[in-house]
Amino acid sequence: MKGLGRRSYSDVLAQVLREPAAFSRHILRRPLRPYQVEPMRAIVESVLRRQGHIFTVMFARQMGKNELSAHLEAYLLNLFQRAGGTIIKTAPTFQPQLLVSMRRLESLLDNPLDAGRWKGERGYMIRLGKARAVFLSGDAQAHVVGATASLLLEVDEAQDFDFEKYQREFRPMASTTNATTVLYGTAWSEDDMLWRQREYNLEAERRDGVRRHFESDWQVLAEMDENYWRFVEGERQRLGEEHPLFMTQYALRPLAGAGRLFSAALLERMAGAHPRRQPPAESTAVVAGLDVGGGGAGEHDASVLTLAAVVPHEVAGVSLPRLFIVEHVVWQGEDLTALGVQAAELARDWQVQRLVVDATGIGAGTASFLSAALGAERVEPFVFSLGAKSRLGYALLAAVGAGRVQMYAADGSLEHREFWAQCRACRRQALPGQQMRFFVPAEEGRDDYVMSLALCVHAAGLVGPAPASTVIDAPDILSPWQ
Repeated sequence: MKGLGRRSYSDVLAQVLREPAAFSRHILRRPLRPYQVEPMRAIVESVLRRQGHIFTVMFARQMGKNELSAHLEAYLLNLFQRAGGTIIKTAPTFQPQLLVSMRRLESLLDNPLDAGRWKGERGYMIRLGKARAVFLSGDAQAHVVGATASLLLEVDEAQDFDFEKYQREFRPMASTTNATTVLYGTAWSEDDMLWRQREYNLEAERRDGVRRHFESDWQVLAEMDENYWRFVEGERQRLGEEHPLFMTQYALRPLAGAGRLFSAALLERMAGAHPRRQPPAESTAVVAGLDVGGGGAGEHDASVLTLAAVVPHEVAGVSLPRLFIVEHVVWQGEDLTALGVQAAELARDWQVQRLVVDATGIGAGTASFLSAALGAERVEPFVFSLGAKSRLGYALLAAVGAGRVQMYAADGSLEHREFWAQCRACRRQALPGQQMRFFVPAEEGRDDYVMSLALCVHAAGLVGPAPASTVIDAPDILSPWQ
């Protein structure tokens, strides 16, 4: 405890417990950054004064919100180890989220003052003297009614937390004691629990001047840490500023409940100048995506095959291909057997290295036929589930946002017009769990060109050299900035 001299345990503890930042620096030996100290002081004051405030804390990814939470818990456990009290922390899942939180707190308590004095109990509690921290899962199936948070109630990843469960089972835990509550996370959409509480807090601040919301986007830490700046700048180049993950995780801008998949800027970025059916000279492969629809006369949905030439490209030190769309082939009302035969012939003519086929529902038979005709090593059946389609949408937005998708120049064709019409009409909808749905509303047309393009982008990720990689030493998974 450098700087505190040779004093008794009680004297040292009394001195550092007067100031949370001093406790972090001298006892935990992991000093917090200024943007972390601010909310910690405000939360501690609310706890000590029994003010019962509900705080919202939004930090960009890797900026230490979990470290702040663990410091807060360690500080309060020391402060109330004689008087007693309970902290309750919850998250959408026990493993890994709460388990990691427990391990982080345990590592902090293994400090010169507390080592050997704290105890783990029942696999979900940590006790220091008469004070304890209780970790309870927020999973829909977890039964948690009856616990009381006499000091603090914490909700981690509050943007993913079920609002009804919070209101019904967790919020009452703070009621009889008027305990302080903290919601941590990065808001996903304007409809989630974290963002709604943020808006309420900002309005309350305007009324009474008491700060309840603390927010630091990636640029705050980037100004202090060049390595962090390089990392996030690489993500910005790789994903694009309008990618949902960059917007929500780093810029701290939530998604509207529903909006356009492609902004005007992204549409402009996709507009290429190369002629149709003419791959660039530097291309190294051709890939394709086939969205299967219809299957008979009179069907509204079409089947669309998108072919794209792949050009090697590097983004932020990572090998990521550029795609030059060179052809669209459309079938409407075509028998699916005939469609499969024609698609196989086109794949051979274009020497397609990788073909990803919609294998959902009626597409399963076509995907199976193409795998047999072209070889399983060249064809990947893709089944559209909620999670799989969400990941496909993220990859599509990352490729477009980074300028890695180029549409052939206008040629007066129906295919060219329909491609752009669908891209302009396509919507995205934010779903719980940071998932995303993308679609064209039925009253505005079809989405087969967009889905085919998404499959084509996925195909491009399966060819060429593996992305360059770097091994980064991580001796302590509980380091402060996780």
